[in-house]
Amino acid sequence: MDQAAPLLQVEDLRTQIRLRSGVVHAVDGVSFTVSAGETVGLVGESGCGKTMTGLSIMRLLPAGGYVAGGSIRFGAADLAALTETGMQDVRGNDIGMVFQDPMTSLNPTMTIGNQIAEVVRRHRDVTRQAALERAEEVLGLVGMPRPAERLGQYPHQLSGGMRQRVMIGIALACEPKLLIADEPTTALDVTIQGQILALLDELKERLGLAVLLITHDMGVIAGRADRVLVMYAGKIVEATDTAELFAEPQHRYTEALLASIPRLDQPTTHQLYTIRGLPPDLVVLPAGCRFAPRCQFATTDCREAEPPLDGPPAHQFACFHPVGAGPQTSRMDAQAADRAALRTDPLLVLDHVVKEFPVTSRGLLRRTVGTVHAVSGVSMEIRPGETFGLVGESGCGKTTIGRMLVALDRPTQGRVLFDGQDLATLPPAQLRVVRKDLQMMFQDPYASLDPRMRVGAILREPLLIQQLGTAAEQRQRVAELLTEVGLSPRSTQLYPHEFSGGQRQRIGLARALALAPRVIVADEPVSALDVSIRAQILNLMKRLQAQHELTYLLISHDLSVVRYLADRIGVMYLGKLVELGSSPDIYQRAAHPYTAGLIGTVPVPDPAIARRRHRAAVAGELPSALDPPSGCRFRTRCPLAQDICAEQEPPLRPFGIGHLAACHFPLQQPLAEPLPALQPGV
Repeated sequence: MDQAAPLLQVEDLRTQIRLRSGVVHAVDGVSFTVSAGETVGLVGESGCGKTMTGLSIMRLLPAGGYVAGGSIRFGAADLAALTETGMQDVRGNDIGMVFQDPMTSLNPTMTIGNQIAEVVRRHRDVTRQAALERAEEVLGLVGMPRPAERLGQYPHQLSGGMRQRVMIGIALACEPKLLIADEPTTALDVTIQGQILALLDELKERLGLAVLLITHDMGVIAGRADRVLVMYAGKIVEATDTAELFAEPQHRYTEALLASIPRLDQPTTHQLYTIRGLPPDLVVLPAGCRFAPRCQFATTDCREAEPPLDGPPAHQFACFHPVGAGPQTSRMDAQAADRAALRTDPLLVLDHVVKEFPVTSRGLLRRTVGTVHAVSGVSMEIRPGETFGLVGESGCGKTTIGRMLVALDRPTQGRVLFDGQDLATLPPAQLRVVRKDLQMMFQDPYASLDPRMRVGAILREPLLIQQLGTAAEQRQRVAELLTEVGLSPRSTQLYPHEFSGGQRQRIGLARALALAPRVIVADEPVSALDVSIRAQILNLMKRLQAQHELTYLLISHDLSVVRYLADRIGVMYLGKLVELGSSPDIYQRAAHPYTAGLIGTVPVPDPAIARRRHRAAVAGELPSALDPPSGCRFRTRCPLAQDICAEQEPPLRPFGIGHLAACHFPLQQPLAEPLPALQPGV
C-alpha cells in the first residue's frame, strides 16, 4: 500500500451548517487519508460528525451546510474547490456512496433497472439498452437473486437486504475507486447485515476498492477496517490501526465505547459501563476537551485547554490523561437479581398459538387472496420474575407474539394465558383491569409518543384512563417515574421531539411502569440507539426489574443484548419456535443450525475473532410468510437440509433440561433417541 500517495487526503476539514439558532460546527478540523485498497473505519456516537464527513467529501450537504475550510484532495483534484458541475462528474463515477436507509435513498417511482442505468448513462456514452445490461451485470455482481427479474421491479417490492444490494450496485455501477459506506447495515437484521458486510469484503478484494466505512458498531469495525478513526463532537480523537485500537485504546472516549458493548463472553451479572451525559451541542462548543464533561478522569487542564491530536504517527490520540497513564475504567458490579425463574408455576403461557392475517385484494369487493402465517403453533411459558428473550429475523413473528401477550391482538387459534386466565375470553371490563399488569415498551419511542402532548401528559394519561389517584397524586407519580428512569421532573413541560433517542426510550419505559405492571414486553428497546446510550437503557432495565420484581419479554434480533438480559431464550423462524433453552444452552450448546447461524453473525469487537469469519453465517433471504416452505421452514437456507426436511416438519426434541430444538439434523445429540444418520455428501 503506497502511503506516500493516498487516494483520498482530507486536511483540516471544517464543515458548518447555518441554522436560525446559530452555526453547527459539524466537522471541525478533521484530517485523514485513505489509500487504494484500504478500509478506514470512522466510528463514534450519533451527532459526532461521521456522516457529515462523508457528505462533505461527496459535497451533498443538507440545506445551510457548506465546507468552511480545509481541503479534500482526491487524486489531483481538490473536491472542496470544485464547481457543482465538476462534482457531478466525480459522484458515482470516481466515488460511490452507500447510504444508511435505502428505502429513503432510492426513488420509489423508478424501477431498479432504470435507477442503476441512470448512473451509467450519466458517466458513460452508452445506449439505454447497454446501460440496462450493465445494470443486470451489476445486480449479479452484488449477489442479487434473479437479477434480470429485478430490473423491472420497484424498491417497495424488495426486502431490506435486497434494497441495500441495489444501493451498493448503484454505487459500483461505474467502477469507482473509493466507496463511502455510511452505516450500510444499521437498519438490517443481523443475518442480512452479515451478508452485506461479507459482500462488501468480497467486492473490495475483487475490485481493489478503497472503503471509508462509517458506523457506530465497533464489532463491524473490528472485522473489516484496516485503520480506525474515532470521532467525537466534530473532531478525530484517536487514530490507529484496528488491532492496536482494540488491544490498547488510549483515549478515554474510545475506552468507554469499548467497555459499553455487551459481549457474548462477558458475565451477565456485571453491569455494562455507561458514558454519562450526552455529546455537546455543536452550536455552542465547550472550552477545552469536548469529552471532559462526560469523562470521569477529567481534570482542570482538560476543561481549560484542548488536547491536540498527538503521539506517534501509528497511534495518535487527543487526551491529556490517556488510558495507560491512569486508573482503568472498570465495569461496575451489579447486585445479582433474585430471579423467581425457578418457580414452577408460569405467569404467561402460549398454548399452541396461531396468528394469521388475511390479505385482501384492492377494489370494492376486497376478496381474500392470501394469508400471512405470522405465528404457527407456538407454545412456551414465561415464569414470574424472569426475562425471556425472543430472537429472530424481522418477519419471524416476534412482535406479533408480544402484541398477543399484552392483549393488543387475539390469536387465531390457541390460548394466551396470564396468571391462568385466557386473555381472549375475558369480558372487556375484566380485561381492562388485567391490562394494567401487561405493558409494552415499543421499538420506536418517537413514533409511539404523541408529538402534540407534553411528557407530563403522556405519563399521566394511563393514570387518568384507569382513574387512579387525585390530580395531585397523579402529578406526584409522574415526577417519581421521571426520577426513577433518570430524567428531571422538569421534563414534564417538554415535548418528545425535545429529547434525544435515549431519553425518549427512558420516557417509554416510564410510561410502561406508570401502572406498576407485573409484565413488560420490550420490543427491540435499544435497536436504534448508540452503543453508549444502549448500555444505559439495558442497565436501567435490569435495575428496575430487580427493584419492581418485573417479568420481561425481550424481543430483539441482537443476540448480544439478549444474552445480557435474558434468563431463557426462544429462537423463532418464520412463525415457528425452532429452539428454546437457557442462555448457556443457546450460546454454548446450540442445537439448531439457524441458532448457530444467528450467533455466528453477531459482530464481535475483537479483530482476531472477527477476521476469521469469511462469509455470512446465514445465507439467503427469509421466505415469504404468505407461502412458507413445506416441512422445515429453514430448509431453503440450511446447509444440512436433505429430502426429509422438505417432507416432514421436525418436532421439538429435548437436548437437556428445558432445552428443546426442532431439527432433523441437529448440531447436538438429542436425549433419549439416536441422532438421525446423515446421508453421503452431507
